[in-house]
Formats: sequence, structure tokens, C-alpha cells
Amino acid sequence: MIFQGRSISNGKARGEVIKLDEPLSFLGGVDGSTGDLRVRDGNVAGKILVFPKGKGSTVGSFVMYDLMVHGKAPAAVINESAETIVATGAVISSTPMIDKIPSVRLFCDGDIVTVDGNAGTVDIEGIVYKEVVSSVVSKDGKCILEKRFDTSRSYPGCWSLVAGKIEGGETPVEAARREILEETSIKVGEPLGTMEPLYVREGNVLFKVYPFHFDSEGQEPVLNEENERFMWASVDDAKELKTVTDTVLVMTAFLG
Repeated sequence: MIFQGRSISNGKARGEVIKLDEPLSFLGGVDGSTGDLRVRDGNVAGKILVFPKGKGSTVGSFVMYDLMVHGKAPAAVINESAETIVATGAVISSTPMIDKIPSVRLFCDGDIVTVDGNAGTVDIEGIVYKEVVSSVVSKDGKCILEKRFDTSRSYPGCWSLVAGKIEGGETPVEAARREILEETSIKVGEPLGTMEPLYVREGNVLFKVYPFHFDSEGQEPVLNEENERFMWASVDDAKELKTVTDTVLVMTAFLG
């Protein structure tokens, strides 16, 4: 699956991902002579190093150059947002680099990816990409959570918002309305709110999730066969449950 970013430093590389979820300072965060990370287990040498953005001292640029001198440089760097320290370090160490990828959540440790610093693209091998919707259907500060069967293919046994795949020819909001009607028999109107898409990985499946908020307008759900049961849940209730990734985050954004 190819994603378009922005070219920062030219060159091409293919390798295994090592990912950080937090911004990285090369000064203090990476040993310039060995490539060992000091902020987590692992070594950056020859890896595709993925992290949101750089931080810290401008000396970090020279740590990246030091990694190159010692033969311990990453094969490539991928950021959500490039800042001067890392961009300069990538250029002076001849390390391919791109930024403006949607999220570091596209990646998992061990993914094999190809970075094209000339075209500004990254190709993640072996993943299945799905666009889905996930809706808060609310009443009196609570929303519907559905309990998935233990045999469900995705997130078995977890509680989720009203969610499903976007079918061919549908817009996300059309898919959201359809899924709510199919799964709960509730017919909703215009959304009360939307969010920017979220990216979620479950094994080799990458979901692009479009979140929505709808008013149930007092209707009670009648579930179809896709889920085991439902409950009206507050944000605090959801925090005590085993939920699909980002369920609490989306509920908090829409319900407070």
C-alpha cells in the first residue's frame, strides 16, 4: 500500500520498521556510535526509523551524521512533520527522508517498507487497507456500545461504537447512516459532529476510520445478528470496558 508524503532528503531504501510513538531527540535519544536507542529497546542501524517529529538540540543533526560515519545510520527516516534538526541531519548524512504521512499509526515494528525520498512515497508491504466508519449514537450524554462476539474476525469480544466498512460508491456519512440502520434499526439524521480520520492497525490490517456523532432522537436499538448485545454507556463506563482502539477517545471528543 503506497502513501504519498513529502520529499525531505532524496534516495531510496527498503527495510524493516522501528517505530517510536513520541517525538525523538537524536541528542540523548540515540547513541551516535552504535545506533542503540536510549528511549526504548532497539537499534536504528539499517532500519526504517519512524517517529512523529524531532525535538531537542540542533546537535542532533550531527548525531545523525555521526551515525553515518560509524555505519549505523537508519536506512531512511519517516516523520509526520519534519523539523529543521532532523531534516538537516538527514541531508548531511545522505539518509532518505519523507514527512507529511498521515500518521505513524500506519506502521508497526517489523513492517517491511520502501521509502522513495525522491517521490516522497512510502510503500508498506503486506497490509490490508480498509476504510470504515465508527459512530457515536447518543442519548442523554451516553451512547450505544455494541459487544462483539468472541468469534468476530476483528477485535473479538470487544465493545465498539456502531461501526462498519464503507461500501463502493458510498460517502463516509452515507455508510455511517446505513451501518446504524442495519445494526440498530435506528434511522438518524444529519451528524452532530465529525472528526478527522483516525488510523488504526490490527495485525496486518490498517483501518482508516471516519468518526461521526449522531443523535438517536430517543430511539432504542434493536440489534441485528452482528453483535451479541448493547448498552448505553458514558465515557466513564467505556473506560472500564475492553473496547476497540480509540473508542474512548472518540466518545470523549463528542460527549465530553
